[in-house]
Order: sequence, then structure tokens, then C-alpha cells
Amino acid sequence: MKKQIQTFMRYRFLLEDLISRDLKVKYRRSVLGLIWSILNPLLMMLVVTTVFSTILRIQIENFPLYYLTGSLIFNFISEATSAALISIISSAQLIKKVYVPKYIFPLEKTLFSFVNMLFSLIAIVIIMVITPNTPWHWTLVLFPVPLIYALVFAIGLGLILASVNVFFRDVGHLYSVWLTAWTYLTPIIYTIDMLPENLRWLMKINPLYHYVTYFRMLVMDGNVPAFTPGAQYLDLICLAFSLSFLLLGLIVFKKSQDKFILHI
Repeated sequence: MKKQIQTFMRYRFLLEDLISRDLKVKYRRSVLGLIWSILNPLLMMLVVTTVFSTILRIQIENFPLYYLTGSLIFNFISEATSAALISIISSAQLIKKVYVPKYIFPLEKTLFSFVNMLFSLIAIVIIMVITPNTPWHWTLVLFPVPLIYALVFAIGLGLILASVNVFFRDVGHLYSVWLTAWTYLTPIIYTIDMLPENLRWLMKINPLYHYVTYFRMLVMDGNVPAFTPGAQYLDLICLAFSLSFLLLGLIVFKKSQDKFILHI
């Protein structure tokens, strides 16, 4: 473990440079630059609110904030894992030329998406300011907790996807289909109460449901899960999902990485 930590510290500057590079590349030649990280979720919120809240008349209190608190976490995990999935293949030339710990590449893509999401959180603040009668709870200071859970989960899943995609390139196509299904399996534009009771068990095995629920409890309800009836074990559930996927990702990646050079 000590050796792995020393190796990571030796290459942490490369990690920082890669994240900085991706930020510059993403907003290169863009007039608004990082402001798009705020505008994009706001514009999507306007479209979704118009369609689902106004036209289809889905009755959810403070729908714009409800949608944003769900979509930001989902979009982060979607973007992070999709980028991590192709990170090894897209870095093939560098991997072949010099030694770099291979986990740096999926880790960097995940952290880049996380940084991008942090900027997007400003969109939530804007909606809370302009939406009438939106309460500001002290629990807002705990907002990093579910985001860290989601980050750890994304790193683990990203390591798995990056490993498998090296050997089976069809994974990328299958994962894009899964993300579409995952969107509808996560209560972003609906509440769990709208589902038939025989389908609600699907939410219990969906990690994103628990991360989104945690985040909404802090931002919208002003509740701390550990002290809220019916949600006392939410921390343990989120932690279990995150650590399980991280551990599985590390195991899969470690066992596969020496074979990457033969397939990239």
C-alpha cells in the first residue's frame, strides 16, 4: 500500500495537468468558457420543466430544483464513466511509449467530470435564489457528502468499464444503451411514489437513486438522513455501494492492466 501511495504522489502532477488540459480543450474557442457548465444545466432544466411540468403537467413541488438535484448527479456519473470507458484506448500511444500508472487515465476522466459538476452546482444556487419560497436549510453545508459517495462509485465503475472495454470494444455501444435505460430507472423527472409498488424495488438496487435521494434531502428538505425516520441507513447504503464498486474496480483493473498493451 505504501508503494502505491508513493507512486500516486509521484504522478499527481501529471493528473493535475491532464485535468487542466481537458478543461482547456472542452472550452477552447468558446466565448463563454466555463460559464457553459452553469448555462447547460439551466437550459436543460428550462426545456424539461416546460415539457414535463407545464405541458404534461407532472405535479412535483419546485420541479426545477427537483430536476436539477437529480440530473446533475446523474449527468456527472454518466459523463465520468463514459469518458473513463475509453480512457485507456484513447491514451494508447502514451501508454506504449512511457511508463505511467494506467489507472491515472480513468481516474483523471472521473475527476475532470467531478470538477465540471462542481461548477454546475452554481445552477442550483441560481434556481434557489430566483424560485419563490425556496427555503435555505443549514443542511446545505453537508452537500459534499453524497457527491463524494457518487465520485467514489464513479471511479470504481469507471475502472471496470475501462478494463473491460480494452478487450471487448462493444462495451461502449452497450453502455450507451444502458445509460438511456438508467436515465428512466432513476427518479430524475418523477418521484418514486409515481411508480407501481411492484416496481419500486428497482430503486433499492439502483445506487443513483440513493445518491440523488441523499442530495435532495439535504438541499430541498433540510433533513440529515441519519436523523430522519426511514432514512437512517442511507449513509450505510451509499457507502456500501461506493466502496463495493471501488473495490471491485481496483481488483478488475489490477488483474487486467498488464494485458492492456497486447490489445490497445
